[in-house]
Amino acid sequence: MAQRVTLRKRQPYNTKSNRRRQVKTPGGKLVYHHLKKPGTAPKCGDCGVALPGVPALRPRQYATISKRRKTVNRAYGGSRCGDCVKSRVVRAFLIEEAKIVKKVIKSQSQTKK
Repeated sequence: MAQRVTLRKRQPYNTKSNRRRQVKTPGGKLVYHHLKKPGTAPKCGDCGVALPGVPALRPRQYATISKRRKTVNRAYGGSRCGDCVKSRVVRAFLIEEAKIVKKVIKSQSQTKK
């Protein structure tokens, strides 16, 4: 006959926050180990991909780890992925180039008049 296992918390309901696993102790007893909810990785604000280099933790645990583990050493480090940062840089460069070309064309048309 199976051994009975009693809950160790006062919450008796089978909710997402009350998940548990049966573990056999060295003394041979079966006990419940209550499991914490898994963390989700922070996502890129542009494309939605999980940010590489940033651990997936519960929200409160980010307060306990150091800043260098929460970010990546790059512009928009803990907020955008590398591909999105690259596309932003290229887009800004091309916009500036377009402004310069526009200004040159305008000045050339004024000198022809």
